[in-house]
Amino acid sequence: MDDSDSTTGTSRRPHILRLAMFVAFLLTMFYLVAVARVIDIDAVRRTVTSTGPMAPLVYVIVSGFLGAMFLPGSILAAGSGLLFGPVLGLFVTLGAAMGTAIVASTVGRRAGRDSARVLVGPKRAERIDFVIERGGLWAVVGQRFVPGISDAFASYTFGAFGIPLWQIAIGSFIGSAPRAFVYTALGASIRDRSSPLAYAAIAVWCVTAVLGVFAARHLYRHWRSHPGRGEEDHTSDDAEDA
Repeated sequence: MDDSDSTTGTSRRPHILRLAMFVAFLLTMFYLVAVARVIDIDAVRRTVTSTGPMAPLVYVIVSGFLGAMFLPGSILAAGSGLLFGPVLGLFVTLGAAMGTAIVASTVGRRAGRDSARVLVGPKRAERIDFVIERGGLWAVVGQRFVPGISDAFASYTFGAFGIPLWQIAIGSFIGSAPRAFVYTALGASIRDRSSPLAYAAIAVWCVTAVLGVFAARHLYRHWRSHPGRGEEDHTSDDAEDA
């Protein structure tokens, strides 16, 4: 075995261990919050309500952290609609979505960015940087449209791969708007599920799900068809030599 290979393998082990511990922490938190449900959401709502006029701001802050802990955003958004109505509740939900994105991406960046870049290798890291530079904001927006992907987990991943915080925050605000309306409206109309607001929410959810499928397909094709800077330079050099 080449000594350089051995050295490379040894140098990668701390990064592998660090990422493994980070993933284990996230999975444990996901199990406790999303599966075992150790957090009493009704108690959270009562606590928020007790703060009076500050309740919307308090709910934004609390929901931002709870979302980063993998409490489903649909539950938080429905609670926002139930407490504050469809209009104010929508802005509260969007504020909470941005808060979750900021918290999760910041943690992801600090905990895993350096290790992730080492493990994917310099060429792939360069390609990721190129894609981020060309469309990091819209990658975040597109992800929010894709059904079945945890926004918190995606934000941890975006942070780990170095997408700028402002892109994650703004992309989260834009991309979360349709689903924020859906779940907030459903929460606001929970006592009258036959109201026009409930039907509008269901219609928006269906449209968003369809757009999400196309968004996922487009993002995948964009990733496959756009090489990084290093690969582009190499291709152009080969063309000049020919």
